[in-house]
Amino acid sequence: MPALFGFWPFLAYRIRALDRSRPERTIMEDMLRVGVISSTHGIRGEVKVYPTTDDIERFDRLKEVMLDTGKALIPLRIAGVKYFRQFVILKFEGYDTIESIEKYKGRDLLVSRENAVPLAEGEFYICDIIGFPVVSTQEEELGVLEDVISTGANDVFVVRTPDGKELLLPYIDECIREISLDKKRITAFLMPGLR
Repeated sequence: MPALFGFWPFLAYRIRALDRSRPERTIMEDMLRVGVISSTHGIRGEVKVYPTTDDIERFDRLKEVMLDTGKALIPLRIAGVKYFRQFVILKFEGYDTIESIEKYKGRDLLVSRENAVPLAEGEFYICDIIGFPVVSTQEEELGVLEDVISTGANDVFVVRTPDGKELLLPYIDECIREISLDKKRITAFLMPGLR
């Protein structure tokens, strides 16, 4: 079973599926979210970041992230990294007061694909398969992959069916048989009780 490599939405936040009909890549498609600024931490410009990456310790190796303000991408140099419960506490160069950083609460922190955690053979980023058609092992069209939910035990693929319903498929060998980046599709075996 190929590994799903994080970089995925924070809580219920859902990413819009990429428009795969366009051959060119946009700047945002070349960026991967590694965290979301959830709040400030102290008064010296530190922020609490909810990590959206599988490798939380990647922040120790990061030198720079891009802050998505909603209007522009701002490069931020990382001056310090600490960990607190499920959060990462980050300090950015040039942001030394709570007032200078609090306006970015709720904003995404991104890295370019070149600065992302390298993938091993058979691994892929979840954002690269969102929007893929999902077909059964009998070639029946099941729908389009809309989201991936992390449950702890295993991830669950959220598939939007042609009639608009939601089909939940566990990401286990018995159910998800193939994810083909070349064919841009997912093949699944519908185990009893999944419909």
